[in-house]
Amino acid sequence: MLFKCKNCGGNVVYEPGRAKMYCPHCEGLDSEDMVQGGSLTQCVNCGAPIQVQNYTSASRCEHCGCYLIFEERVQGVYEPHLILPFKVNKDMAIGAMEAEFKRRMFTPSDFMSAKSLEKMVGIYVPFWLYDYNACYDFVGEGTRVRSWTSGNTEYTETSYYEVVRKMDVDFDKIPVDASYAMEDGVMDLMEPYNYQMLQGFEAKYMSGFYGEVYNQSAPELEGRAQVKARNSSEELMRQSLQAYNTVKPLRKDLNLQRNGVGYALMPVWQYLYRYKGRTYQYHVNGQTGKVIGITPVSMGKVIGYGASVFAVVTAICSLAIRALEIL
Repeated sequence: MLFKCKNCGGNVVYEPGRAKMYCPHCEGLDSEDMVQGGSLTQCVNCGAPIQVQNYTSASRCEHCGCYLIFEERVQGVYEPHLILPFKVNKDMAIGAMEAEFKRRMFTPSDFMSAKSLEKMVGIYVPFWLYDYNACYDFVGEGTRVRSWTSGNTEYTETSYYEVVRKMDVDFDKIPVDASYAMEDGVMDLMEPYNYQMLQGFEAKYMSGFYGEVYNQSAPELEGRAQVKARNSSEELMRQSLQAYNTVKPLRKDLNLQRNGVGYALMPVWQYLYRYKGRTYQYHVNGQTGKVIGITPVSMGKVIGYGASVFAVVTAICSLAIRALEIL
C-alpha cells in the first residue's frame, strides 16, 4: 500500500514536525488516500520490480521514489499493537547530531557533509513491551555505626538490626528490541521513550519511513526483559536500605509474574558513515532526539594539529631566545 494525495496524486508522507500527513509536492495537509495492493516484488505505484529483505515492512521504491508499506507484514500476526510516531524529523535529527559532535575537532571533514547525510533514514524498529509484577521478599542483617570522641578517647558503636522488606512493583512496558539489524546495546541506550505517547497502530504513520517486522518472538526475547526487571527491582531495594551503613543479605526471593506483552514500533533515525573501510553507525531517538554513536578520528587532522602546535611552540621559543639575546 501507499498514500497518494487527493489534490495532486503525489506521495503523501507523515511529517513529524507537523504531526500530520503531508504532501511534499503540493504542500497539502491530511490529503491522503490509501492505495492498497502491490506485493513484496512489485511497486504498487509504478509497477517496477523491487527487492525486499526478509523482515522489511516499509521501504522506498528506487524507481519512482514512493514510500511503500507491505500489507502482509503489517497485518495478521505481524500487525503491531502500538506505534510511537516520529516526533523528530530529519532536519531535527541532523541538528541533534551537529550539536552532539560539533566539538569533536578530529572528525573527518566529510563526516556530516550534505552528500553523506542524504543516506540518513528513519526506521520503525520492532519492540516487544513486557508488563511484570515483581514480588521481592528480603531479609538481611543491617548495621549502623556511630562514632564520637570524649576527651582523648574515640568511641565507635555498631548496632545490628534485622532488616525485613516486602516489595511489590508493577513494571509497565519494559522494552526489548526485536531486530537483528539493530545492536541490542545501542537500542537499550535509546531509552527512555515516553510511552504515554504510544498510539494504536495505523499504517499511515509509516509512510515516509522504513520499517521492520519483529525478527524474534516474544518468548525468545523475554529473558532480556526479565533481566531489566530484576535489575530495576534490585536498585529499588538498594535505595530502601540506604539508612544502614552495611546490609548483609540473608534471604532474597524475587519472583516475577508476566502480566502482558505487546508488539510496538519505535522511531529511530540511522546514519551510516563509511571511513577507511569501516562503517560507523549513529542513531537518534526519533521521539527525544537522543544521539548514540562514536565519531572516527582523522589522523590527518591529528597530525596537522600536532604540527601547528609544534610550530607555535617553536615560534615562542625563538622569540624568547631573541629576547634574551637583546637583553
